[in-house]
Amino acid sequence: MSHHTLTTRQYLILALVSVCAPLGDTCLARGMTAIPAIAVTHPGTLVAAVFTPWIAAGIILLIGFFSSYLNALSWADLTFVMPATALGNVIVELLSRYWLREPISVERWAGVLLVTFGVSFVAQGPSSTHHQIEEDEELKPALRQEVR
Repeated sequence: MSHHTLTTRQYLILALVSVCAPLGDTCLARGMTAIPAIAVTHPGTLVAAVFTPWIAAGIILLIGFFSSYLNALSWADLTFVMPATALGNVIVELLSRYWLREPISVERWAGVLLVTFGVSFVAQGPSSTHHQIEEDEELKPALRQEVR
């Protein structure tokens, strides 16, 4: 099994996945603390919440996350992408603690660090999807002939 080397662009995509999700979630949390609780029986409160600045920023960041995530999944397996972006867990804790001023217990910090270190071992393995992409590139001329 060969070890796949990532390009600079692929590292950037993984970084965007790792940063956009925690920032988006944190912006949503920040925005939701500034407005009244949303009730299912009053859908107008949900619509109004979407247009508040922090929540709108969170939604935009989460769209960025989702776009980057889809891009990463187009060239790597889920079992590679998820562990490779585990740094996002640490970013969530840091943003929650220092920006949202949430108390974080020692046990929670230990759990986040344990998970992050654990998945880093998995992320070091091959993405394995790159073999499929190479095979697909070889098949494209044949597929074009069939379409004609």
